[in-house]
Amino acid sequence: MSDPMTTRIAARFAALKAEGRPALVTFITAGDPDAETSLGILKTLPGAGADIIELGIPFTDPMADGPAIQAAGLRALKGGQTLAKTLAMVKMFRVEDDATPIVLMGYYNPIYVYGVDRFLADALAAGVDGLIIVDLPPEEDDELCLPALKAGIDFIRLATPTTDEHRLPVVLRNTAGFVYYVSITGITGSATPDADVVGKAVTRIKAHTPLPVAVGFGVKTPEQAKAIAAGADGVVVGSALVEAVRRTLDESGAATANTVPAVEALVEGLAAAVRSVRR
Repeated sequence: MSDPMTTRIAARFAALKAEGRPALVTFITAGDPDAETSLGILKTLPGAGADIIELGIPFTDPMADGPAIQAAGLRALKGGQTLAKTLAMVKMFRVEDDATPIVLMGYYNPIYVYGVDRFLADALAAGVDGLIIVDLPPEEDDELCLPALKAGIDFIRLATPTTDEHRLPVVLRNTAGFVYYVSITGITGSATPDADVVGKAVTRIKAHTPLPVAVGFGVKTPEQAKAIAAGADGVVVGSALVEAVRRTLDESGAATANTVPAVEALVEGLAAAVRSVRR
């Protein structure tokens, strides 16, 4: 079992707690719109103000993802992105940045095909800190969750508005790193969360766990991020960032000179808003 105090995720949340501010968690899809541009975006995120980075593993059937992230995954797959290339991307990022936590987010199928033991060994060697695998419920913990924890990789679980008091302890049982609270019922980026409702939900979750709670799905603007941050330990922004990528692509769907700067500028705005919230 990994020592929760030695992970990059735990260290980052401890540092932010000492600063008295919530975390900005940014999501991008690995390989979108191409490997080189995607790595460029990844490398700019910490400097722009991202505290934790979620890196999406492109998959052909992403059932929890809305249109924006689905499109990003298809662009990445079309460009030849694979799980092995995603791990290589993390390794390249780690050459310059050994502090920013990286969480891989996706579905179990690519990992199953890759091989769980091989995947965990390669992920650890690359510098991956956590996993969010949205289609593996607690009943399947033997598949990946428990081996990941044993290897020293945090397994981060999703809690939703429909996770009741009976289900919540089951969801939290082997969760590590932080709890990802899905602020809406539905797919990513499809609705705007209500900050008051989210704040109450975070309080309810915190009654069951000492872990930080980060809130995502539907947070798009600095104003929304600030409102959600007031009642959470972190705010996750994803669809807005992959949309920023899409809007800069040329007619053939290729990256332009504005692709990386557009994402960087959006993250800077989000970070400023989140960092204005004080505990």
